[in-house]
Amino acid sequence: MQLYSLLLDVLKYTVAGIGVVYIAFYLFKPYLDKTSNLQVLEFKKAITTQTLPLRLQAYERLVLFTDRINPSNLLIRLNGNSYSAAELHSIILNEVRTEYQHNVTQQIYVSPQAWAVIRRVKDDTLNLVTNAVKSMPENATGLDLGKVVLTHLSKLEDNPYDIAIDMIRKDLEHLF
Repeated sequence: MQLYSLLLDVLKYTVAGIGVVYIAFYLFKPYLDKTSNLQVLEFKKAITTQTLPLRLQAYERLVLFTDRINPSNLLIRLNGNSYSAAELHSIILNEVRTEYQHNVTQQIYVSPQAWAVIRRVKDDTLNLVTNAVKSMPENATGLDLGKVVLTHLSKLEDNPYDIAIDMIRKDLEHLF
């Protein structure tokens, strides 16, 4: 009988202990959840504070890239009058690819849509120059190539480089 009484006392104390632990957990759980949520919010705020300047800089670099590979600016910068069309073609391809490689890491900070616009502008620029040089005679000069490229761009209803910059700006507006 004494063993039965002892087991009953142990059972009472165990149930009471479990009840106290459950009530304590139930009372502290909202506090712990609130603290956890505050820590997550502070962490997100810290990340945003650090990454926002990098993201803005990435968008700036993409606009600069688009402006630099715009044939009207590219031809002036390269001053291709003294080259043959084939030489200028090679220089332009190298310049565009170098600019692209220099900015390829910016895709980490921009949206996939903005990066797709940049890739498309780069590819279209390379195709434009390549198609222009293919349509010219072998003895054509760099000046002739520049004229053909700029003539083709002037025939377009909308400047694709301006459209690309506008799309990048619209994508940037989604950050704010």
